[in-house]
This record gives sequence, structure tokens and C-alpha cells, in this order.
Amino acid sequence: MQSPYGLEIVESCEACKLRDDRYFCDLAPDVLKEFESLKYSTIFPKGAMLFVEGQSPRGVFMLCTGRVKLSTCSSDGKSLITEVAEAGEMLGLSAVISARPYEVTAETLVPCQVNFIKREELLRFLSLHGAACMRAAEHLSNAYHQTYNQVRSLGLSNSSAGKLANLILEWCARSGKQTERGIVIKLTLTHEEMAQLIGASRETVTRLLSEFKSKQLVNVKGSSLIIRNKAALEGMVNS
Repeated sequence: MQSPYGLEIVESCEACKLRDDRYFCDLAPDVLKEFESLKYSTIFPKGAMLFVEGQSPRGVFMLCTGRVKLSTCSSDGKSLITEVAEAGEMLGLSAVISARPYEVTAETLVPCQVNFIKREELLRFLSLHGAACMRAAEHLSNAYHQTYNQVRSLGLSNSSAGKLANLILEWCARSGKQTERGIVIKLTLTHEEMAQLIGASRETVTRLLSEFKSKQLVNVKGSSLIIRNKAALEGMVNS
């Protein structure tokens, strides 16, 4: 079934073509069937708020398709993007398990299909199924390591160029496609959002991307970023 936003709606977890071994997508059939009975599926347009930083945790949001940015704000209004979540990730799990407010704000970057599961029902489900509980622990552990790596990059990189190079290399590892022209990644974030990911200004990101292009490290074609000299970017991170 097609949605108004051009997405192919996934009606059943068992029949989903996008299923992989991440988190809750690859549970045993009987456990997956029970998990599916708990969900409420919704299609969100670009720019929709799934939850807001400081809000009491109503439940978790499992991202089936699309991308969601997670961000936090300081008291003076400065914003930092902590992560760009991809399909297969569960958002809000830490807050639900700890019974603390959502740590970040979740906003869709593109039209998304999201499955919502109420907090009480998820906690009951995890208490009954050890495999699902282990998947939740894996999810939280991966989130911890990702946050650690981001803090390490922001705190130890000597320059904004190194931070931007590290961000581009992370995108390469996650979704880059090797072609004759180089490694191609989809550039779905604005310069402002990229700046929020590395703790810099929009002007700095625009200037650095221009410098990277002039040095033939990267090239931009429409919404695609082409990495032409990966080794040079790695050198910036390690210098």
C-alpha cells in the first residue's frame, strides 16, 4: 500500500522486506507476532515531532522507514544534534526503561513510517521474553558507544575540519556506496544541521565543504556527496 508521501506502508513485521538482524526486527516468529500486536503504525511527514526533550515517556517509537534527527537544546537556545537515526532503530527506549523524561527531541527528516508501543506494554513484553530483553540491552549498549564516540570526537578533535571529516567518514561506513567516482552518500542534512552535529557554526561547515571540494577530497552532485579521497579525510581525523 502506498501512503500520501510515496512510502510503501509495511503492514506486517513478518512480511516486511526491510527486516534484518537489528534489534527487534529478527525475533522468533511467535515473539515477533506478539510484539506486532502491541504496535500502532503511523506515517509521519517530514518535520514531524515524535517526542520532545523533557517530555514524560509515553512509549517507544520504532523507525521502520525514513530518518529521524535527535537533538538537544541548551538554556540559551543552542542546539546540538546527537544522532541521525536510521530505519530499524528504536527511539526513546532509554527514557522508557529508566522512567525519566526523553533526553532529546526526535524530528523526522523525511516522511517516515513509525511504530509506537506504549511504555507499560513494552515493559511487560520485555519481562516475558528474554531474547527481546537482550535486544533492548544491545540497543542501549550501542547507543552508549555511539554517544561516547561523539563526545570523544567533539572533545578531542583539534579542529572543525577534523570533526567534519570524521562525520563524513561515519556516513561512509554507515551508508556509503562505492562507485567509480568514489564513495557516494546521500546528503539529507542542511549545513546548519551538519554544524549542530559537530558543534560548529553553519558558516564554518559551508567554508570547510568548499575547501574540501577545492582540494578534491569531496564533490557534491545534487543531494549526493562523493568522497574522492578517503585517506586524506582519515588523516584529518588522526592528526
